[in-house]
Amino acid sequence: MNTASPTAPAFTKLHLWVMTIATGMVVANLYYNQPLLGRIATTYGVTEAAAGSLAMLTQIGYAVGMLFIIPLGDMLRRKRLIMVDFAAIIISLLLAGFAVNIESLMVASFLIGATSVVPQLLIPMAAHLAKPESRGRTVGFVMSGLLIGILLSRTVSGFVGAQLGWRAMFFIAAGMMVVLWGSLYFLLPEVHPSFKGNYKNLMKSLVHLVKEQPMLRLVSLRGALCYATFGAFWTTLVFLLEEPPFNLGSASAGLFGLIGAAGALAASWMGRLSDKGNAFTITTVSIVLIVLSYVVFGLSSSSLVGLVIGVILLDLGVQATHISNQTFIFSILPEARNRLNTIYMVTYFVGGASGTFIASHAWHLWKWNGVVGVGLVFSGLALLVHLLLLKPAKKA
Repeated sequence: MNTASPTAPAFTKLHLWVMTIATGMVVANLYYNQPLLGRIATTYGVTEAAAGSLAMLTQIGYAVGMLFIIPLGDMLRRKRLIMVDFAAIIISLLLAGFAVNIESLMVASFLIGATSVVPQLLIPMAAHLAKPESRGRTVGFVMSGLLIGILLSRTVSGFVGAQLGWRAMFFIAAGMMVVLWGSLYFLLPEVHPSFKGNYKNLMKSLVHLVKEQPMLRLVSLRGALCYATFGAFWTTLVFLLEEPPFNLGSASAGLFGLIGAAGALAASWMGRLSDKGNAFTITTVSIVLIVLSYVVFGLSSSSLVGLVIGVILLDLGVQATHISNQTFIFSILPEARNRLNTIYMVTYFVGGASGTFIASHAWHLWKWNGVVGVGLVFSGLALLVHLLLLKPAKKA
């Protein structure tokens, strides 16, 4: 594998803010459909489980996009790649808005996920441009934008869906992407590639990295299990809130994103702690919070207060674990950050899609108790992987 190390451009606060805002705005595309699933099911006359598959397909699309697009960040000029990808994002969002049946919306949902991978080009880019001693803080700051985008997307989508209908959300999102596209063209710095070779060799190198980096495999598995709990909850929350005793709609489900933003606001702080070498302890506490969140959810099938407490615990735990994971990933091989991030994030979103899929069917069969059971299994497995497999490697 032939690599080069061109001089990195100066990294300013403006660049950091541009990357953070863009990360949040693009990643929001992946989650707009979640508070709208009940309305979509009604529009097309399909079951809630069938509508829930839209969220799963979006996440699978994201994993596919990361697998085949993100490695190109090590091979092509980063800014140019991002500009091209934006055109595909806009087309995909318009296809969703104009979808005539559930099947065409499924295709559009997959394409939205596959194209909205820009955040996973920007986060390694920020890590690359940052100084080593502030890498965790920088990653944490950009991740704050990403996490706020994830959580507030549900609030915005729930409100728009209630006021204008679910199709309007996709048209509005397409318009926002056009504006963001123009802004990034003028404000985003360029990063030149470090990989000198063809696409075939680039993709082959992913296999070598998986084989040669056991910690990468374990950290990716830990992240996937945690994100499965996240997808399980947020996909099925709208179904719970639409039933008695709540009898609430998509707008109310979206408002829970504001509550979950508390976890996102802690992202930079978690990144600072990772810079100080406390990653293992932080992650232990973070995963325990996820387990506790599902215990709270299990006791809160008819309590809004309990759901609020559980959301704060879940989002803080999942996001803190994710930041710790990515800070570690970016420290392994600087010349392969996009490929390392590809392996991690593909595994991560496969976990999220699995949690979404299993929880949607668990809801169909056993309602909220089934969802809680799914969350406890995934979070318990994450804690076991972390304590039994990662601690010895950390000490070595």
